[in-house]
Amino acid sequence: MIFSDSSRGRNFSKDPAVVKFQGAYYLYYSLFDFQDSKSAMTGWSIGIAVSHDLETWEKAGEITPQMPCEKDGICAPEAIVINGKIHLFYQTYGSFIHDAICHAISADGINFIHNPTNPVFSPTGNWNMGRAIDADVVEHDGKLLLYFATRDITEKVQILGVASAPIDSSFSRGEWYQECNDSILTPQLPWEQQCIEAPAVCKHEGKLYMFYAGAYNNCPQQIGCAVSMDGVNWKRIFTEPFLPNGKSGEWNSSESGHPYIFKDEDERMYLFFQGNNDNGNTWYISKAEIGWNNGIPFLEKVDSGGKV
Repeated sequence: MIFSDSSRGRNFSKDPAVVKFQGAYYLYYSLFDFQDSKSAMTGWSIGIAVSHDLETWEKAGEITPQMPCEKDGICAPEAIVINGKIHLFYQTYGSFIHDAICHAISADGINFIHNPTNPVFSPTGNWNMGRAIDADVVEHDGKLLLYFATRDITEKVQILGVASAPIDSSFSRGEWYQECNDSILTPQLPWEQQCIEAPAVCKHEGKLYMFYAGAYNNCPQQIGCAVSMDGVNWKRIFTEPFLPNGKSGEWNSSESGHPYIFKDEDERMYLFFQGNNDNGNTWYISKAEIGWNNGIPFLEKVDSGGKV
């Protein structure tokens, strides 16, 4: 599987999030506009694609900015099904230090009602710059844990934090509790460089596992993995990337980044991720199935083109 949205005149899809809903698979991804073939992005939105086999995807719609805080764009979606509705968490884009996490709800997977209190969360404390991006959520012990990326006070090093809200709440502003007064994961390994972002958390045999992106885009960004018992204290499983960038000439030679973990109804798990081989001029989304051996994840099968 390799998917990309070409509706803007260039293959461009990044930051995947996948859920199964009402018998179909829904893929949400970041999409942006171009003024011309050489220009930078001019605005962000969230694309929607639908599949019935996790392999072939058809674009089904877009989620566009609707509120004043979203005026410069929205991106980096995270999706979860709660009580028969899709809850989408995403970030504003374009305000840098003021970018924050927003929330929307859908009963059909396509049309979303934006939370009137958006943005619903941004971090506090002297360990971060106040920005929150790259949301990921997981239900745990009666709470919805919200993982996010931010930067340290120098505004140079990308780090991770976590907040929570009661699972039966509306996930509005004021209902989130910051679970720690420090980063839960910071760059330490050489390949992570100055960035850990895009947390993707799942449960397996009573533990929480986080797949994360190390290094900024195309540096190259690669994917690591850590484990936790409580969702706050994390320990790396590997010292090398769990999923590295591809070799020269392969579709993901510039990076394998921004992971998302999806668990299907048959308990099989898939790691969705973005990649490209032209330093970000284009972006594609692919996936790899994950297996487990005594609590240690491994990739079941990925060929040299990055396809399962």
